[in-house]
Amino acid sequence: MITKLRSACTVRTIDISVSLHSRTPVWPGSPKFCLHWYKRLDAGDECNNSCLNCDTHVGTHVDAPSHFLEEAAAVEQLSLDVLIGPAIVAYLPEVSAITASDLADLALPADTERLLLHTRNSELWAAKITEFREDYVALTSDAAEWIVQEGIRLVGVDYLSVGSYRDGVDTHLILLQAGVVVIEGLNLYNVDAQEYELICLPLKLVGAEGAPARAVLIRRDL
Repeated sequence: MITKLRSACTVRTIDISVSLHSRTPVWPGSPKFCLHWYKRLDAGDECNNSCLNCDTHVGTHVDAPSHFLEEAAAVEQLSLDVLIGPAIVAYLPEVSAITASDLADLALPADTERLLLHTRNSELWAAKITEFREDYVALTSDAAEWIVQEGIRLVGVDYLSVGSYRDGVDTHLILLQAGVVVIEGLNLYNVDAQEYELICLPLKLVGAEGAPARAVLIRRDL
């Protein structure tokens, strides 16, 4: 006989992924997301079938080290132990760029391994802005260095890049060279600053430098 245990806590699951459709904003020069139907019930076919055409960095996605580094790990080699576990959501509503000083001021718990950064970027998702915005909030290179020094293993941001549009690839390089997993394109609108359980599962695309992901936060309230 199997006894089912009942939890005394309330479990909330919060989807922090961006919806994918033809108007989802993409990095300039990247192909738009396209869902193509090649079989339709309403056309007399025996089933509905579709295929995808998109950049691997569309919407909510994970960057693998091979995105910027030669002969580095591809997305299927990323550790699920890093992509799943306790995560801190920090709220930085007033900043135009996230610096090392901004992160230090958060006074994060010493054992923080996963950090998700909620900025004004998430308001763009809530407002359904479909045009790419060059003025999104991103991390400076000294912020990336601070993350590495603090032993943080995963960082997530709420727009399409962890680094700014005009500052080159330094932020990415600092993080990826140190083995920090980068999640981009999160939607943290209306997500409170506190600790959650993160589950982020990128598609297991062998050899790819990144992959779209479904990401959720789980909050257990006693």
